[in-house]
Amino acid sequence: MKYYLIAGEASGDLHGANLMKALKELDKQAEFRFFGGDLMKAEGGTTVKHIADMAFMGFFEVAANLNTILKNLKFCKEDIAAWGPDVLVLIDFPGFNLKIAAFAKKNNLLVCYYISPKVWAWNQKRVLKIKRIVDHLFCILPFEVDFYKKWGMCVEYVGNPLLDAISAFKPDKNLLKKHNLSPKNIIALLPGSRKQEISRLLPEMIRVTERFPDYQFIIAGAPSFSREYYEQFFNQKSIPVLFNATYDLLNHADAAVVASGTATLETALFNVPQVLVYKGHPISISIARALIKIKFIGLVNLIMDYTVVKELIQKDCSSRNIAAELDKILNNKGYREKMLADYDKLDKRMGKPGASAKTAELIIKYVSEK
Repeated sequence: MKYYLIAGEASGDLHGANLMKALKELDKQAEFRFFGGDLMKAEGGTTVKHIADMAFMGFFEVAANLNTILKNLKFCKEDIAAWGPDVLVLIDFPGFNLKIAAFAKKNNLLVCYYISPKVWAWNQKRVLKIKRIVDHLFCILPFEVDFYKKWGMCVEYVGNPLLDAISAFKPDKNLLKKHNLSPKNIIALLPGSRKQEISRLLPEMIRVTERFPDYQFIIAGAPSFSREYYEQFFNQKSIPVLFNATYDLLNHADAAVVASGTATLETALFNVPQVLVYKGHPISISIARALIKIKFIGLVNLIMDYTVVKELIQKDCSSRNIAAELDKILNNKGYREKMLADYDKLDKRMGKPGASAKTAELIIKYVSEK
């Protein structure tokens, strides 16, 4: 069968790659064409557009890049129509993917949506549109099933694909030697995968490093950027940047400073105490605060429905506040143990691996029934 997949950011690339792997195990004749990143590319098929050309986050940032986004939408629709897939598999990235879903529905194409849009966060009436244009929705957060049920929509909880990725992870025992790292304990810096995130967050992270001389700080580099891109923020400091080794970095870390997003949940699942950070354009933040009706922005806190990880947002996201939280994580035994105990509760709530395989089975089933 022919599968057209669309992921627009690093987390979607990871989940898309694992889904492709599961589809290939069940469908030996599988053909893939996709918008995605390096991980999806490694699974084979044809890369139509790379995520590096697509990841715009925030109301202001989207408006500033609207011409590029509209061109990508037009190109995507034309490419889908020309290739004629058996199924369209959309992975998160709702601003783009819901528009493509509407196009696909008009053209009688089966639409499967993997990883629900965060409609529970704001403008919940978008569920009504999703009901019209999406044939099958696969959710990865436990509370989403009940949310959609309130709106009369039946969805399927498949588990969380991060559990698949982490269970498949094989640690690199030679990580420190391979990258010429010192034997000091590690604080991981995960500044995100988009230019806007990195440019706003990394300078604050870098300023923290001098306050912890007994630790080495290491940056998890996004594969779509070079070391030279990160160096512009270093202010003459020498800081290692590891590419395609985020899980190995977390596996060695004592603590982490993490940009809001999927990486915060990954960090928790690796049992690394962390502080969550986020800075957006002031206009985007003002609009978001007026529209978004949730208590937290971090996935760990959202899933647990209470504060597990400290969230430093906008003006609170300063080197001083980050350093203060890191100090508590590293030196306050009771504080650290409480966060790790909450991580244990999170593990139980998340369930077991198998999301990618279950989603692949359902997609093939629904295509066969069409």
